[in-house]
Amino acid sequence: MTARDRAWAFHIAIVLLGSAVVLLVVAPLAGMLFATSSADLSRAARDGQVVASLWLTLVVAFVATAVCSLGGVPLAWVLARRRFPGRAALLAVLDLPVVIPHVAAGVALLTVLGRHTLVGRVTGGGLVGTTAGIGVAMAFVSIPFLLNSARIGFEAIPLRVEQAARTLGASPAQVFFTVALPVAWRSIVTGMTLMWARGISEFGAVVIIAYHPMTMPVLVFQRLNDFGLRYAQAAAVLLVLVCVAIFGTLRAVSRPPRVGHRGRDA
Repeated sequence: MTARDRAWAFHIAIVLLGSAVVLLVVAPLAGMLFATSSADLSRAARDGQVVASLWLTLVVAFVATAVCSLGGVPLAWVLARRRFPGRAALLAVLDLPVVIPHVAAGVALLTVLGRHTLVGRVTGGGLVGTTAGIGVAMAFVSIPFLLNSARIGFEAIPLRVEQAARTLGASPAQVFFTVALPVAWRSIVTGMTLMWARGISEFGAVVIIAYHPMTMPVLVFQRLNDFGLRYAQAAAVLLVLVCVAIFGTLRAVSRPPRVGHRGRDA
């Protein structure tokens, strides 16, 4: 086999393997979409319970993301710019919600949000079965996406840029707000988008903290159990379409501008 033939075989193998991965993602979504009639989808869009659940899911996940960003983005900057004892351990701990089974995460949250905990005594009953509890569960499982994306964005800024601002008399706060944030904003928006999306999709931790009020994943699960695949499918497709529209727009806004490149023969 010639070198040219080996190159073609390599490229064909990459295409086949890549196509299998794409098919793994696209096939279930396409199957669900094509199996849902427009009548069922329209009925789901007019269903008051579905609409209320959809708004609850989107709003609570958004608020959780916004609140966590107030502390998460500065923390990501510190993690990107400071080296201190225990930093590696802290990074590992902050990534734990990604690897912990989310049902276990819900059980863990019960130990701090339940009726007989400190939070329960302060709030007069805890956050179980409340919108606030749903927000905490969403934030717990999704905050690593914000922290990691923002940290990578801050690490990509040349350190000399911030050092130059400090030599010109800027305080650390001024460096953060006038240099780091404006440069890393795309990574921050990407992290917030991923966190929002992960919060919207969360089921395991949320269903343990609050079966009611129902978020969309819980509602889809409940309808699948009570009414069967057809009714759950329509609600699931509606959620997917809304998320695709929202997050497609956000990703387009945060996409870096294209950098012109010279042609092959230049």
